[in-house]
Amino acid sequence: MFFESRSLLFPLLFSLFLASAFASESDHKYQHDEQVNLWVNKVGPYNNPQETYNYYSLPFCHPSSSASAAHKWGGLGEVLGGNELIDSQLEIKFQRNVDKTVFCQIDLDEAKVKQFKDAIENNYWFEFFMDDLPLWGYVGELHPDKNSDNGKHVIYTHKNIIVKYNNDQIIHVNLTQDIPKPLEVGKHLDMTYSVKWDSTNVTFGRRFDVYLDHPFFEHQIHWFSIFNSFMMVIFLTGLVSMILMRTLRNDYAKYAREDDDLESLERDVSEESGWKLVHGDVFRPPRNLVILSAVVGTGAQLALLVLLVVLLAIVGMLYVGRGAIVTTFIVCYALTSFISGYVSGGMYSRNGGKHWIKSMILTASLFPFMCFGIGFILNTIAIFYGSLAAIPFGTMVVVFVIWAFISFPLALLGTVVGRNWSGALNNPCRVKTIPRPIPEKKWYLTPSVVSLMGGLLPFGSIFIEMYFVFTSFWNYKVYYVYGFMLLVFLILIIVTVCVTIVGTYFLLNAENYHWQWTSFFSAASTAVYVYLYSIYYFYVKTKMSGFFQTSFYFGYTLMFSLGLGILCGAVGFLGSNLFVRRIYRNIKCD
Repeated sequence: MFFESRSLLFPLLFSLFLASAFASESDHKYQHDEQVNLWVNKVGPYNNPQETYNYYSLPFCHPSSSASAAHKWGGLGEVLGGNELIDSQLEIKFQRNVDKTVFCQIDLDEAKVKQFKDAIENNYWFEFFMDDLPLWGYVGELHPDKNSDNGKHVIYTHKNIIVKYNNDQIIHVNLTQDIPKPLEVGKHLDMTYSVKWDSTNVTFGRRFDVYLDHPFFEHQIHWFSIFNSFMMVIFLTGLVSMILMRTLRNDYAKYAREDDDLESLERDVSEESGWKLVHGDVFRPPRNLVILSAVVGTGAQLALLVLLVVLLAIVGMLYVGRGAIVTTFIVCYALTSFISGYVSGGMYSRNGGKHWIKSMILTASLFPFMCFGIGFILNTIAIFYGSLAAIPFGTMVVVFVIWAFISFPLALLGTVVGRNWSGALNNPCRVKTIPRPIPEKKWYLTPSVVSLMGGLLPFGSIFIEMYFVFTSFWNYKVYYVYGFMLLVFLILIIVTVCVTIVGTYFLLNAENYHWQWTSFFSAASTAVYVYLYSIYYFYVKTKMSGFFQTSFYFGYTLMFSLGLGILCGAVGFLGSNLFVRRIYRNIKCD
């Protein structure tokens, strides 16, 4: 039934997914007495945001049994977000008040009572839409009862809808419920509604302001976190500048010293140590070059993608449309696939790679197929539970078509361009035939420790923002402060580059020339700390329960952390690559 009810999605989605990313609400105008549709969407336990079901999965009655209810199909992001809007068929006319009216009757039998009681005990909420504005309410309530240990289950039977309008446009809708009735087998419940229209001076462009939690997102702690991260950037850039200007200058002076007497020469040879000694191995191609090229190319694409989506969200107020952020992300990912191919192909070619087709295929499919693998498992769980979170087959086909006919060809084109425009090998130092042995060093200079420590400061720079992002996604808050996100993202990029450069310098100073993968993992380890924080957030800040919601929480968080790790790893590697080439360009290499 789930897939059958959405059988029209496939032919409609491809024509709608682009439009939904930049959907405009400015033409929602009504004439007096014109029909205004109230759409019922979903229902589910309040503490489990992703565990949602079709509204009529509970035994609510339809207002009209003779006419089939119309469905409203949204864009790609809306379907992926688990929305299925069905016409409630309530008689609502623009600017016409409706007194208390019975629209249907529920005949309670044992099965219906049990369903409603289970829903009330699990704190079920529902969501409606009118003119793309959401309305929320609870199915019922559990009242204390002296005669029952579990309390008395009551269901709200009256819905009072208050609509505010400005001229010919709807500005705000509000839903209140009353007339609670006990759930008893054999009873008949009259479900009623009423509508009241009030005028307002609020403009159409500001009608979503009421859904934004300004005190939460613009709290003093949010501003303080930005300031704290900014101070961290100043400290780290100062540290890197000190290494480049002072430490390296001293190193250059020592390496360039040419004394005529034998004693000075012997002294220099005996004192010579550090990063110059590995100049013949530092530009040796890294192990698993295909994989490293793919993740660096993908990370560069994701960095550009996040920047592009955040800027579009700031300019276009994408939080207004249902699923607009998701649709924008998918479309922009497909269109920016050229970048991943270009960076990956250029890097693979410069390091002497021969199997460029393998590199191209891995670059184009690495991140999408990781997301697909996680999504397939979560989708199987959602189908088993009969949830709206299950992605219809037609939508999967649409996503695959976008990847196969837009993303993949652009990645191929980028690989060809990057491979041909990258130039020949121009390493500052010639690579020696025999690899130099790596000496034993202190435990804190080993690649594994450098990699783990490298993610601490970048995570510290985004720690507070992660709380706001997690709260908005898992606790029904609309995230709208994309200006904050842009600042935090730029700070994350700068901190990641600085920390990775410092770690790479220490590693090379320890005469370890395996800096490529270490620089990547040093930056990518930020995602490890984000995922550990998500575990803390789940157990301390949420009340989620059940296998369904737990799977979706950790599955989505894993998907997010993998993307963040690849992004940070690529930024760290590219920054370290520029640093290494810069320092070895200024020394004499034999």
